[in-house]
Amino acid sequence: MMELLTDPQVWILLITLSAIEIVLGIDNLVFISIAVSKLPVEQREFARKFGIAVACITRIGLLLMLAWLAGLTEPLFELFGRGISVRDLVLILGGLFLIVKGAMEIREQLKGEDGEAHGTVGKATASFGAVIAQIAVIDIVFSLDSVIAAVGMAGDYVPVMVCAILLAVAVMLLAAQPLGKFIDANPTVKMLALTFIVLIGMYLLLDGFGVHIPKGYIYGSMGFSAAVELLNLWAKRNAMRVRGASTPPVDEPTHPLPR
Repeated sequence: MMELLTDPQVWILLITLSAIEIVLGIDNLVFISIAVSKLPVEQREFARKFGIAVACITRIGLLLMLAWLAGLTEPLFELFGRGISVRDLVLILGGLFLIVKGAMEIREQLKGEDGEAHGTVGKATASFGAVIAQIAVIDIVFSLDSVIAAVGMAGDYVPVMVCAILLAVAVMLLAAQPLGKFIDANPTVKMLALTFIVLIGMYLLLDGFGVHIPKGYIYGSMGFSAAVELLNLWAKRNAMRVRGASTPPVDEPTHPLPR
């Protein structure tokens, strides 16, 4: 253990893996913020933290199981002339889940069934257990690529990979509440995040069928869309500021003094 602590390469590896886990965990934070918005206001903060804790456990469990999963690349059966392995099934089913879930959330947004000020969502209100289950399932889907990348980089350094996951989860705990409040205050950002979820689902689905799209294209399109949305929010805020400054004050009606 002391050899790991005194090896500079281990520290560089830890920093690199932590950065990867944090960056690739942003989409997970977005989904958690959307999922907990279905709960009453008084339950959201606890659900957010509990969901991240569950996500940490599932991610570490996935990491420990990956050595076994990595060996299951032999085709189980053929579909559309291509062999489908266990890994492919995880990607296909996970992608379908994201597409269906994102489409349902977008439909609710378009129908105006988003949460109100009292924290209820009418028919769309979900139970606490259902929200936590969704977070656990979606974290497995979102974590698959990052954990595979971590194993590829770290090899047999399992303690280093576990530490990187714990550091990333600590950052997620700090960023979850501000991000959730920002998404709740800006419905267009939530819609954009939902389209990202559908996009990631399509990417995973195609990857499961052997259609490999460079991740740079996905991240580039998401980054460009996010930049456009930030410009829209900036312009909207400036317009509100100008409109507020240009509104003339309302003078009280004056009455002539009695003679």
